Amino acid sequence: MARVYNFSAGPSMLPEKVLKTAQSELLEYGTSGQSVMEMSHRSPAFDAIIKETEASMRRVLNVPDNYKIGFFQGGATQQFAMVPLNFMTTGKADYIVTGNFSNLAAKEAKKFGEVNIIANSEDKNFTYIPDVKSLAYTPDASYIHICQNNTIFGTTYVDVPEVEGVPLVADMSSCICSKPVDVSKYGAIYFGVQKNIAPAGMAVAIIRDDLLGNAAANVPTMMNYQAIISKDSMYNTPPCWCIYMTGLVMKYLEEDIGGLANMEQINVKKAGILYDFLDSQSFFIAHINELFRILHIYFLTLALNVRAVLAADVGSLVVMKSCYGKRGFDDIGRTLHEPLAVGVLDTKNEFTSVVLGDKIGIERGPQISDVHISRRTGRKSSNCHIFIPLFERFYLSSDILT
Repeated sequence: MARVYNFSAGPSMLPEKVLKTAQSELLEYGTSGQSVMEMSHRSPAFDAIIKETEASMRRVLNVPDNYKIGFFQGGATQQFAMVPLNFMTTGKADYIVTGNFSNLAAKEAKKFGEVNIIANSEDKNFTYIPDVKSLAYTPDASYIHICQNNTIFGTTYVDVPEVEGVPLVADMSSCICSKPVDVSKYGAIYFGVQKNIAPAGMAVAIIRDDLLGNAAANVPTMMNYQAIISKDSMYNTPPCWCIYMTGLVMKYLEEDIGGLANMEQINVKKAGILYDFLDSQSFFIAHINELFRILHIYFLTLALNVRAVLAADVGSLVVMKSCYGKRGFDDIGRTLHEPLAVGVLDTKNEFTSVVLGDKIGIERGPQISDVHISRRTGRKSSNCHIFIPLFERFYLSSDILT
């Protein structure tokens, strides 16, 4: 089988070693006589799986003892509602909007109380992060909410809000496990697992003890953090397969990568190769403020407003399936989530030339064989999404429109 590189934002690639382990255990986990997908979540075998998954996540993320970890269905989008339902004890909260998902989180929270948008970077198309040290925070806010890493617009926080007595809640869906994080700075961290950790279908929340148990009596049980976490994430049947796969990835990060400090070094190296190339030419425009660039996604715009055509031998290329751009984003995007694409970006140094003129091309080394171009039609802009990780050569031409 010739595996393709899937650079979608999620579901994303899993480490091949993890997939092979899951494959070898698919029909029978250990000596249980059944697959993880079949076994009871109340069985001793699965009880051991979920406990080890949580324990390994605590080690990898260095989670303090006064924080609980919960596994939830519904993804991070459901967390947009769970956060205010559980934490908005004063009836108001501060939100910093730095992209699509923080905006969606703020809109959802408005259904349950007063949401104060204390900063919004939309004025510059979300290409920067507001200065968190100069913001006017609401004195009696229940919490401050941020999206730590912005998948669509490609920015990340360098500093995070630190307000005495007001907990910080962060959506880390697109950056969790990409580098070490000081969990103690946060009241709660949540993330969907499909970008960095496991197949789609689960979210994880890491919550400081004092924030639990404050949900109103009319909050539905399945939206109540305390109700789920007090039952060790097994109030009802949990997403067993996702929990199992999360455990395998935690083991991979811990034993094969050697921890998140090593993972950060890998990401910095890969991002450096990309951004050094982008900054060395004028064909692509990396529109994110350099200070806030994230390590595992880049977004850029064509310097010319032209449509893209593939001018190579298409017959020799393998089109990547299920690799699509983000909704509503008309520029070029490339996702490099970790640990899902470890090692892939080392090939970025295979760029050999950028030829400017009527035809603009990028040549690549002989190891590269896959390409995917996702065209967006019916939009005012003639730019289109292009994922450019894997190809021999492509051209953009101002005189050929498709």
